[in-house]
Amino acid sequence: MNLVPRTSASLALRHYVAGMARLDRVITSGIFSLDGGDYEVDNNVWIVGDDREAIVLDAAHNAEAIMEALGGRTLKAIVSTHGHNDHINAAAEVADATGAPIYLHPDDTMLWEVQYPDRRVDNTLADGQVIEVGGAELTVLHTPGHSPGGCCLHLPEDGLLFSGDTLFNGGPGATGRSFSSYDLILDSIEHKLFSLPEHTVVHTGHGDSTSIAAESASLPEWRAQQS
Repeated sequence: MNLVPRTSASLALRHYVAGMARLDRVITSGIFSLDGGDYEVDNNVWIVGDDREAIVLDAAHNAEAIMEALGGRTLKAIVSTHGHNDHINAAAEVADATGAPIYLHPDDTMLWEVQYPDRRVDNTLADGQVIEVGGAELTVLHTPGHSPGGCCLHLPEDGLLFSGDTLFNGGPGATGRSFSSYDLILDSIEHKLFSLPEHTVVHTGHGDSTSIAAESASLPEWRAQQS
């Protein structure tokens, strides 16, 4: 992910019906802060469910926009793919407004505590865990590298993967900052993500979507960049 300072913010809502699940994307804008740097970024907030209930993946920046996209549906959970502030900074506000529990992998607790020093998450994520919503089942894949507790969510019946900041259109998520590892993120991508069916559509935490087929051919090139 290229973190380029921006001069404007954007918000968009798109609605899809993908296979069995209803899928909405809200694009929110705000600040990503880490290691003393601040960057203006756009985040994809994915809302998965049906017309009655949903879960939010990565409650970023704008609680009001997320609540508007929910449209009165019951929010069953707020699932954070990792603990960087730009993926969790609206989580508490959305949780307080809806009563929904917040989920995060425990290996990212130290990142969560930067944003919320006096609040804990409600539930933890674990590899292989299944989260049910609106008749759909999302399987948690622990994919450390971008952060120690980074996770993806796989919706196999719809052929979808929500990759957070582990895999993007064009390459792996950013490393080189605190708590990240290029070697580890490549291992996660190769063994956890590229083992999924090639037709799997990848919905990312930032930017455009992609597919396993489109990205997997580049793995040798990414491996060649390892020191």
